[in-house]
Amino acid sequence: MRRRATPILPEPGLADLAPDQRLRRLELAVTRRLNGLLQGQYHGLLPGPGSEVSGSREYRPGEDEVRRMDWAVTARTTVPHVREVDADRELTTWLLVDASPSMEYGTATLDKRELAVAAVAAVGFLTAGTGNRLGAQVLAPGGVRRFPARGGRTHLLGLLRTLLGAPRIGEADAAVAPPTLVDGLAGVQRMAIRRGLVVVVSDFLDGLPDDPDAAPPWELALRRLAVRHQVLAVEVTDPRELELPDVGLVTLVDPETGRRREVWTGDRALRERYAEAAAAQRDQVRHVLRRTGATHLALRTDRDWTADIVRHVHQQRRLATAPASARGGTA
Repeated sequence: MRRRATPILPEPGLADLAPDQRLRRLELAVTRRLNGLLQGQYHGLLPGPGSEVSGSREYRPGEDEVRRMDWAVTARTTVPHVREVDADRELTTWLLVDASPSMEYGTATLDKRELAVAAVAAVGFLTAGTGNRLGAQVLAPGGVRRFPARGGRTHLLGLLRTLLGAPRIGEADAAVAPPTLVDGLAGVQRMAIRRGLVVVVSDFLDGLPDDPDAAPPWELALRRLAVRHQVLAVEVTDPRELELPDVGLVTLVDPETGRRREVWTGDRALRERYAEAAAAQRDQVRHVLRRTGATHLALRTDRDWTADIVRHVHQQRRLATAPASARGGTA
């Protein structure tokens, strides 16, 4: 008699745990995998040269930026000099978290909303430090929820508890138009007076035009933020948004509008067209974020998000310490 194999059940997601257990799991994941990135010299998620002038030194062709030239010292010594700056020791981080109905979706261990909370936890614990402050705005269906910029672990844990304990969006809530990404970016620009780090966590599907050459409504607002602040755009996606499985007849629901449509996924040509359209949409988002000057971090619900963040931080540090010639002359 053949024995039936016992199915391997996936690990419970954050939604299957109590709020304190979910918060504890996030904290352990961040501190064990990401906390070591801040040991040694002070750096953040987007390391930069700083803004406090500490002196001057001779210009090194091919390594130094021309816009860092110290013209006063150069005129006195007749030798090209560049300004040296100290790294900023206080950082103000502003989070813009998209909690629109399109984030209430997921087919892996985490859904997009839980992955967004995990990204917030990673940013919060990585940027935590003496003098650092963290503020947030959440785009919820009922309106924009604002959290003032404050320091300390208690403030961060309170923000995470609020995000984890927020009620799920029902069909009645989906019928109400939530605040747009443009509204959230405009609010961050009004509140972020000092230069700092702005982290936008979203799927960036809000108002994305069908024409890949057209600009989405939030591009200009994000570009304005990138002029003054370091901007990190965290894109959250799910594998089922990129390809359809062959599962027969399914009913697809638009979470933003509530529209329903039955689709026969057994059609191979249909699945291929869906995958091509989804890939083109992701490329469109990537190109728009590149035009705005924001740094792009892509997270997926079916991948190890801590490993993706570790790779991103190491890559940004290599770019920050590389000579200007290796970075193509960019800052």
